[in-house]
Amino acid sequence: MKQITYYLSIFISLTLFLSGCTDNMGETDKILTDVKELIEPMDSKVLVLQPAASASEYFEWEHANISGGGPAIYQIAFDNEDGDFSKPLYIAYSNNNGFSNFINLSHKQLNKIAGMTGMGPSATGTIKWTVFSIKGTNLMKAAKENKIIITRLAGFPEEEIPIDLFVTGEASEGGTDLSKAHKMKAVSTGEFEVYTYLKAGVPFNFASSNSGTPELFSLNDGIVKNDGQTTVSSDGVYRVTVDFNTGAGTISEVTRIGFFFSPDNKILFDLPYKGYGVFQTTETVTFKQEGWGRDERYKFRMFIKEEGSEEEVEMEWGTLNQTDSRPNANTPESYYYLKLLNPTQWDNKWKLMGNFDGNPAVYTIYLQADQPYTHSIIAP
Repeated sequence: MKQITYYLSIFISLTLFLSGCTDNMGETDKILTDVKELIEPMDSKVLVLQPAASASEYFEWEHANISGGGPAIYQIAFDNEDGDFSKPLYIAYSNNNGFSNFINLSHKQLNKIAGMTGMGPSATGTIKWTVFSIKGTNLMKAAKENKIIITRLAGFPEEEIPIDLFVTGEASEGGTDLSKAHKMKAVSTGEFEVYTYLKAGVPFNFASSNSGTPELFSLNDGIVKNDGQTTVSSDGVYRVTVDFNTGAGTISEVTRIGFFFSPDNKILFDLPYKGYGVFQTTETVTFKQEGWGRDERYKFRMFIKEEGSEEEVEMEWGTLNQTDSRPNANTPESYYYLKLLNPTQWDNKWKLMGNFDGNPAVYTIYLQADQPYTHSIIAP
């Protein structure tokens, strides 16, 4: 009986194997054809890149023809004008993890891609783009390649971008004493940010070091230059950004940072600026009684307006690492890390420790260069 069962199992296995074999065996990935048309941008489009963070370019192409089940996924590729895409300069999956036949690329990304060709800042040159469709192990390049005549942003060559950057000068917190210059946070290669106090009508600069004879830069009309000086129109706390990759920057006054109590959907108190990126106050918060218990959820709201504008923009400091737990003495520091977000009532909130219900505490926000943006709440 055992021998019959053994031969029967071999027969069934062999039958299943043979039924899976067809004339296309080993060629299951060849149901994919190439993308026939590139839709946007049109061939030889002239594109002058813009430094605004919202500036982007839309790319779209026809779907690849699939004769079998399941969709293809796509990669967009860029190369030199005379390149053949055997070794593309840059490759990225399309939207929706590669399943969409389109992608938006920021002007900042395109600026970096153009730089990979050897094109200098503010220069005009040509790059090519195409699409690869992928199905299983099969990858096919599109039938067409489109050119873009691109003018790069007025950024700085890579070798001229400083590793560190400091705010110094008569208007700054450290004055003209270079050793007291306020260090800016490097948020990415060539990008810096600082929250600092500035005096009106007197100059300040950005220095590549807080000692010796550093290179000095300025920011005027949103353009970074390696000469000149910068001023602001009124005394105040400012958020200043400098991007050497694009040659652009912003100066925005921080008019207010407040403790936002989610249960009441309002700011209970402000955190005054103390200096060198620190905002702090001592206050008492009473938790809100709900039917299910005491509600202690909170975050922070920040209001800014760009230099020269009267429009005030509301932003939010919420959790970098999502949490729904109440902290204790053993909670890691990362619990308190901050992330700048669009305002909501309940998302990205923290919870206060139970012993702060109705008791005073010191609330401190640290927006400083050499540590993650974070905050603390401790007994006075």
